[in-house]
Amino acid sequence: MKKTILLAFSMLGLSTMLFAQEENKALKITGYAELYYQFDANNPKNNSRPGFVYSHNRNNEVNLNLGFIKANYETEKLRANLAFGTGTYMNANYAAEPDVLKNIYEANVGVKISKSKNLWIAAGILPSHIGFESAVSKDCWTLTRSILAENSPYYESGAKISYTSDNGKWFVSGLVLNGWQRIQRVDGNSTVAFGHQLTFKPMEKITLNSSSFIGNDKPDSIKQMRYFHNLYGIFQLSDKLALTTGFDIAAEQKMKGSEQYNVWYSPVIIAKYKVTEKLSFAARGEYYSDKKGVIIATETDNGFQTFGYSLNADYWILPNLVWRTEIKNLNSKDQIFLNRNDVFQNNNFSAVTSLAISF
Repeated sequence: MKKTILLAFSMLGLSTMLFAQEENKALKITGYAELYYQFDANNPKNNSRPGFVYSHNRNNEVNLNLGFIKANYETEKLRANLAFGTGTYMNANYAAEPDVLKNIYEANVGVKISKSKNLWIAAGILPSHIGFESAVSKDCWTLTRSILAENSPYYESGAKISYTSDNGKWFVSGLVLNGWQRIQRVDGNSTVAFGHQLTFKPMEKITLNSSSFIGNDKPDSIKQMRYFHNLYGIFQLSDKLALTTGFDIAAEQKMKGSEQYNVWYSPVIIAKYKVTEKLSFAARGEYYSDKKGVIIATETDNGFQTFGYSLNADYWILPNLVWRTEIKNLNSKDQIFLNRNDVFQNNNFSAVTSLAISF
């Protein structure tokens, strides 16, 4: 009898240990931090970059762009992510969120709803389904984000259903959202926003993506429907050379109930050349047109019509540590860039360097 009891306890202990090991495998704790220093030739008095810049937006100081700790739990049928962040990116992008929500970088749960197919439902605070650039600089080809990326959502809150084909070539999702880069809905807004994402990979070296947003991001009393579409392609032209092309186009009602719309659009192209495993260069050309100031208000005759050019160099010191440097020039049709002498001018030149680590 004693031997039976001892055997039972031994088996229970072994089962508990194995379960704990499986749980440890399912749970991963990761982190990221990016420090940067930036020189803005206009040297603004408030040491902030222009208002349409939300990442790496402080001038002439060493600062933290983004730092976060993330817990990820993933099994065959369950996914969960929780991450808390800080830095100038969080300060700028989460400024409209209340209290502790300002520091929630990600918080979501996903459940697989099919036994045989890769079909999931997820809800919570999610990374944006729009665009090819994220808030994590090391994962992007250039150190700073394009104007296109800075002025479309980095994150969103709501629910989505997604499907990945068995061969991995197709990904499709539909989303119900609280708004345009919102965790908490705008006061007085009772409308639901919608989105979609469709990704096609005809071969390993080509990715094509279409994403959209449809909704109103204002109180019901001044409701203005917004229709936004993002299209991009990523092409691995050779072992060393890759190309990304993107295009945003959107329209928003001029006023509640109006059949007339204000339109804005933005094309961008980025080329990346990998010299060695550790060293690479990237060049970007972009244009952003928002004549009526829907997204970027200037209160000038021609609104925001700006060309941008940048050159980027990356050096991977370690597999998880990268040093990046970028020079960028923006040139606008109107004089919208304010210098230290409170004089507006057409041009804005900047140089920035950063050190990013992931663990």
